[in-house]
Amino acid sequence: MPAEDPDPPARARRLHAMSFNVRVDVASDGGDAWPHRKDEAASVIRLHEPDLVGCQEPLAGQLAELREALPAYDWVGEGRGVGEHEGEHVPIGYRTDRFGLLEQDTFWLSEAPAEPGSVGWDGEHPRIATWARLRDGATGAEFVHLNTHLDHRGERARERGAALIAERLASIAPDVPVVVTGDFNCAPGSPPYERFTRRFDDARERSIHPHHGPTETFHGFAGDPERRIDYVLVDGFAVRQHATLADRWDDRYPSDHFPVLAELVVEDA
Repeated sequence: MPAEDPDPPARARRLHAMSFNVRVDVASDGGDAWPHRKDEAASVIRLHEPDLVGCQEPLAGQLAELREALPAYDWVGEGRGVGEHEGEHVPIGYRTDRFGLLEQDTFWLSEAPAEPGSVGWDGEHPRIATWARLRDGATGAEFVHLNTHLDHRGERARERGAALIAERLASIAPDVPVVVTGDFNCAPGSPPYERFTRRFDDARERSIHPHHGPTETFHGFAGDPERRIDYVLVDGFAVRQHATLADRWDDRYPSDHFPVLAELVVEDA
């Protein structure tokens, strides 16, 4: 028999958080390039209705198209290059009918976190984290959502980036719940994952109900995922459900990553 939810919370206390690497807009993707799947990417978010969504890789133009297609959300974040709109973003989208934005910022995962475009350690590209402090209009509770994308080449950059994020969140959110979304470019058990999970819980491992969907997340547009690198982490939230979403349109996928979705509940103080 499946485990029963010991304390089903009122819907007003639940929130859904999604991590979704939408794949950068590059013409070399051919039939899988952004112009051919942008509507599907927006549709995944619209259908599953996350209260919070952390995207990875969109350029300014992609983010503008998501913003237009998803008017229920407002977005915060800037590009990882020199200049607010330059390079890939790690934006946070939040439902404006539920949340109020109190504070937000972006910092670089490097030895100079305030320096736009800075590359950290052995990383190949600039990497950033965007965070937002939000107030939930349904409950009055405040929390912080941070979204990031760790380097795909540099092992030290991933580990030090995870450490920097954990250190920053200790000062940004010392007394409120935290949700972290992101593409960490590493598997469970790796040093960056272990650094994160010293402070945060992996929502999949914390979920009351069994995980739904594929166990891995990166599939390269093939639909057969080979690595789990996309996560929702939490501190101060209970987790009711966790899923990897394998939505597709015939043989077309909205991205080369499957989105991850977690249903969260603020824990009682």
